[in-house]
Amino acid sequence: MSAAGNPNPGAQARAYVPDSVEAPRMPVTPRHTLPAGACDTHCHVFGPYERFPLQHPSSYAAPDAPAERYLRMLDTLGAARGVLVQPAPYGTNPDALLAAVAQGGERLRGIAVADPTATDAQLQALYDGGVRGLRFVEARDPAGNLFAGSVGFDQVAALAPRMKRFGLHAQLWAPCDTYLRHLPALAKLDLPLVIDHLGLADPAAQGPQAEDLAVLMRLLDRGRTWVKLSGAYMRSASGGPAYEDVLPLGRALVQAAPHRLVWGSDWPHTTQPAGTVDDAALVDLLQHWCSGDAATMDRILVDNPARLYGFAGPH
Repeated sequence: MSAAGNPNPGAQARAYVPDSVEAPRMPVTPRHTLPAGACDTHCHVFGPYERFPLQHPSSYAAPDAPAERYLRMLDTLGAARGVLVQPAPYGTNPDALLAAVAQGGERLRGIAVADPTATDAQLQALYDGGVRGLRFVEARDPAGNLFAGSVGFDQVAALAPRMKRFGLHAQLWAPCDTYLRHLPALAKLDLPLVIDHLGLADPAAQGPQAEDLAVLMRLLDRGRTWVKLSGAYMRSASGGPAYEDVLPLGRALVQAAPHRLVWGSDWPHTTQPAGTVDDAALVDLLQHWCSGDAATMDRILVDNPARLYGFAGPH
């Protein structure tokens, strides 16, 4: 167990080692060169499983994606910095995440998972290990249950005072209509909120469904909410590599609040069939969302993540 310990000490430790794992697709160099200091703010590491077994059965095929492979992926994309997000099958055990962040040094930050049983010492150790936020999830399986290992939105309020004390923001993943129910109350907790994957908004929403996106835009206006420009393939009916039907949504967010956006590839793309997502094409997609404006790209890829995740020093 890491120095931080498991931030859910009441949970019985289990170890799940996949019978077989497949290496994820590695990117090629994008056509558009990323600016110096660019940050990919949403990726995951898995394994090596002999050191870091899963804590819960995985709802997807867990990939062979250790820190070494992840760092090569960043290098190929041309990203100087990265943010690793704890995958649900690791539950609240931060060992794999913290080891990967430590391997990357000041190049990396982390988003962990914890519930209200976490001690002050454990939260401090997470921060000291490069963690800058905790992830909360309302995405559910077909039976209506939270994905095994996730901590739901109903736990944020209990953790919020100590999250503020230890410099941790709340990262949120949910269907867009779920935000409509939860975001007004979460916004009152005075925590920075980071919303994953374009808020899972429907790029073709009309009528009442469009209110989901309107709520998101209002929160961006208030200055304590951020949105990740990631996961376009989760909202696209047209498919990759262009994801043309998501272009209006991405451009609307960029035009509305470029100072509140960050970008992430979501490598190794566990929600998609293996090998179907081209990370270099996702860099090109961001270029289209920004209408080719270099200053906007710099803001989203360099300035905003430096401020949100506390990167310091030269790019």
